[in-house]
Amino acid sequence: MAKKLKKEELSEIRQALQDYNRAKMELADTELRKQMILTVIKEMKDNFGNKEKVLLQKYGKDTKINLETGEITKKEKVNV
Repeated sequence: MAKKLKKEELSEIRQALQDYNRAKMELADTELRKQMILTVIKEMKDNFGNKEKVLLQKYGKDTKINLETGEITKKEKVNV
């Protein structure tokens, strides 16, 4: 007759495996959320860049825009 684990031993090892598998699933879910957030951030960055490009074309590439006040000024040229 084959040896068997005691009920308590079997229960403990099953619980340990369940805990391990649950942690792996949580990690995978977290990584998926991270990837989705990174995609959204890239889209936001691209959107900002496009809006900035339009404004620079409209007001000039040497323009500086104060994002708090909306004031538009020309960048100061630095003489070397």
